[in-house]
Amino acid sequence: MLDDAEIHPLFHGAPSTTEFKKLRKRIVRATREAIEQYGMIAPGNGDGQAGKTPKWLVCLSGGKDSYTLLAVLYELKWRGLLPVELLACNLDQGQPGFPATVLPEFLEKMGVPHRIEYQDTYSIVMDKIPQGRTFCALCSRLRRGNLYRVAREEGCDAIILGHHRDDILETFFMNLFHGGRLATMPPKLLNEEGDLFVYRPLAHVAEADCEKFAKAMNYPIIPCDLCGSQDGLQRQQVKQILDGWEKNSPGRRQVMFRALMNARPSHLLDPKLFDFAGLALGSPQKRQD
Repeated sequence: MLDDAEIHPLFHGAPSTTEFKKLRKRIVRATREAIEQYGMIAPGNGDGQAGKTPKWLVCLSGGKDSYTLLAVLYELKWRGLLPVELLACNLDQGQPGFPATVLPEFLEKMGVPHRIEYQDTYSIVMDKIPQGRTFCALCSRLRRGNLYRVAREEGCDAIILGHHRDDILETFFMNLFHGGRLATMPPKLLNEEGDLFVYRPLAHVAEADCEKFAKAMNYPIIPCDLCGSQDGLQRQQVKQILDGWEKNSPGRRQVMFRALMNARPSHLLDPKLFDFAGLALGSPQKRQD
């Protein structure tokens, strides 16, 4: 690992314990693997301009995951393993009581280029969503639309989100239980307009590791008082189920995550993914079990 004497300010004051060094190394390694595995900095990911350095809009909510994302990207960049320009961005959605000065002051202190964008999506959500209903779907659409706009204004090639392994698993089971489809958050996505990528470099990182890392670094965590304050959310219910499985069988989350990377279309039921009708006796078939 790097010596703190020469590391980015985001790592100044990092614990010197063996446990933390292992944690940090594990997160950095998993992030690098995801970036390489899903081609987040492969040729052609930019806008096609020769010699243009890709520019990433790193989205910060002020939560443990986004702080971890920012720190690990800067470590990879410092080590010469991430040849991109990073611009941190926080979308202030106008929530009452939101500590609007925390992130700007932190980013200034850390010397991180950033943009703070204010858009009162909170009032829109509160006006449109009936009492007792969850805010997540509308809030997410409004946030995504504003981030796409900011990315275009800043000349970015990609939007970088802090979703981790557990977010991906929870989304899979939410789609399974409530959406009737096998789908989740992909580590790499091209938007509908085809002009921006959406990356999730923490796709292989456990939520528990993000929490331990951000806590050890004493980053100024900002809780989500909008959707995170609502009871009975589908995601919370799924999280409780996964917590129970993990408690009874440690390592279950990682096994399930590996399953998402090991799909067998011939052993599912979607004729759009596998030509079941075309199967014929006497035709050699590639073994997929």
